[in-house]
Amino acid sequence: MFTIEQIKAAHSKVKSGADFPAYIKEIKALGVTHYEAYVTDGHIDYHGANNYTAKVPAKYEPLIVADTAYSEPFKNGLIAHQQGKTDFLTFIKMCATFGIEKWAICMNKMTCTYFDKAGNEILVEVIPQ
Repeated sequence: MFTIEQIKAAHSKVKSGADFPAYIKEIKALGVTHYEAYVTDGHIDYHGANNYTAKVPAKYEPLIVADTAYSEPFKNGLIAHQQGKTDFLTFIKMCATFGIEKWAICMNKMTCTYFDKAGNEILVEVIPQ
């Protein structure tokens, strides 16, 4: 099964949102079936077969996530990030400002779903392969 060190090695190649599809492909090959990334402090729960979970601890001081999701400004910021116009920390702060609490990646469906604090789906994107 995959390790946090393997995940970190794959993630170290990501410099912007433009690098994200290659990262997903690499960790899928390691055996990751899905994961959740939390905007509040950056912790991530990676899941694999047979209920295997590897947890990456908090990466930064907690951010306050807005109680209300602002989907259109979020989508605009996401597009800019995916085009490589922002770095990861800028993207995270933008998510918090616009009420995105977490995103979940599903390797089988190759989707990334963004959620607000109430657990509502704000946006579902297909990850390019």
